[in-house]
Amino acid sequence: MQSENQKPNFEFVALMASLMSIVALAIDALLPAISDIGIAIKSEDPTVNQLLITMIFLGLGVGQLFFGPLSDSYGRKPIVYLGFIVFAIASVICLFAPNIEIMVVGRIFQGIGLSAPRTITISIIRDSYKGDYMAKVMSFVVAFFILIPVVAPAIGKLILDEFGWEAIFYVQLFFGLLVAIWFWKRQKETLKPEYKIPFAARVFIDGTKEFLKYKETIAFTMISGLVTGAFLVYLSASQHIFENQYEQKEAFPYIFAGLAISIGLSTFLNGTLVLRFGMRKLSFMALCTFCIIALLYVIIFWGTPNPSIYILVTFLFGQFFCLGFMWGNFRSIAMEPIGHIAGIGAAINGFVSTLLSIPIATLIGYFVDDTVWPMFLGLALCGLGSFIVFMMSKKFKKTVIT
Repeated sequence: MQSENQKPNFEFVALMASLMSIVALAIDALLPAISDIGIAIKSEDPTVNQLLITMIFLGLGVGQLFFGPLSDSYGRKPIVYLGFIVFAIASVICLFAPNIEIMVVGRIFQGIGLSAPRTITISIIRDSYKGDYMAKVMSFVVAFFILIPVVAPAIGKLILDEFGWEAIFYVQLFFGLLVAIWFWKRQKETLKPEYKIPFAARVFIDGTKEFLKYKETIAFTMISGLVTGAFLVYLSASQHIFENQYEQKEAFPYIFAGLAISIGLSTFLNGTLVLRFGMRKLSFMALCTFCIIALLYVIIFWGTPNPSIYILVTFLFGQFFCLGFMWGNFRSIAMEPIGHIAGIGAAINGFVSTLLSIPIATLIGYFVDDTVWPMFLGLALCGLGSFIVFMMSKKFKKTVIT
C-alpha cells in the first residue's frame, strides 16, 4: 500500500462509485426490457432470458483474471480505458444480435469489458487505504453506487416505453463515455512505478500462489461467492417474479428501487459504524440475521402459494438490508492481507466469487417458475453455508501458509 489513511474527498468517492455504477446500469436498466428483447430475438422462455442477466456476471468474473494482473504491470488507468473499449464493442454486438445466443455472447463481453473499471476501482481504493478505514471508504462508494440500481429500472422502463429497448444500450454507452472522460481528467495514477510488477505468464501463477497463502482471504472469497449467488438469483428472476407471478409490470421498477434503497441504507450505515464496531462483527451479525429471515420464510410458506406482494417485499427488504453490512465488509476482509498484490488479488477474489455465484443462481433460478419459495430456500442455504465458513475462518484469522 502506497499511502495510508489520507482523507478521501467527495469527488474521489463519487468517481469510484461511478466506475462501479456502469455495471449496475448495464444490468438493472435492462430488467424491464427483458420480455421485449426476448420477443424481438424470438426467445420467449423467461428462464432462458434470465441468461441476459446472469451471463454478464460470467464476463465480469473472467475479465478480472486478465485486467487485474495487467493493472499491476501497466498501471490502473490504461487498463480501465481498455475495459471501456471492450464494453463499447460488446454493446454494439448486443444492439445488432439476431438471436439469444449472439445476445448472450455480447452480454458476456460487456461483462468482460466492465470488469476492468469494477475490479480496478477496488485496487485503487486498496492502493490508498487499509483495514476498517478501507471498509469505511468502500461502504461510502457502494452507498453511492446503490443509487444506480434504485433509479436504473425506472429509467430503463421510461426509455423502453419512449424509444424501444435498443435505446437502453445507447444510454449505457453515453454514460460510459462520460465516466471515462471524468476518470481521465481527474483521477491520478495510484500505482507508483516502483510497485509495478513486470508482466509475464507467471504473474498470474505467482499471484495465485500468494493469494492461496492467506486462509482468511480464501474463506471470505468463498463467502462472497455464496452471498453473491444468493442475490443473483433474485436479480435474474426479479422481472419474472414481479411481472409474471405477481402481475406488477408497471410497479416493478418502483418495487425494485425500494428494495435497492434498503441495501443503500444499510451500506451507508455500515460506513458510519464500521470504525466503531469493526467489519467482522458487523458482517457476522448481518449474516446471522440474513439466515434467520430466509429460514423463517422457508418454514412459514412451505407448500403454500405465494404470499401477498406486501409480505414478499417485507421479507426481501430485511434480507437486502443485511446485504449492505456484508458485501463491502466481506470483500475488505478478503483483501486486507493481500494489499501487496491488490490488482491480481482483487482479480482472483472477484473471479472465484463469481465462479461460485453463477452456478448457484442458474440452478436455483431454474426452479423459480411458479413460486418464490425456491428463491428463499436458496437464500437460506447460501446463508448457512456462509455462516459455516465464517465460523471456520475464526480459527485461522490472518494465518499465512508457509
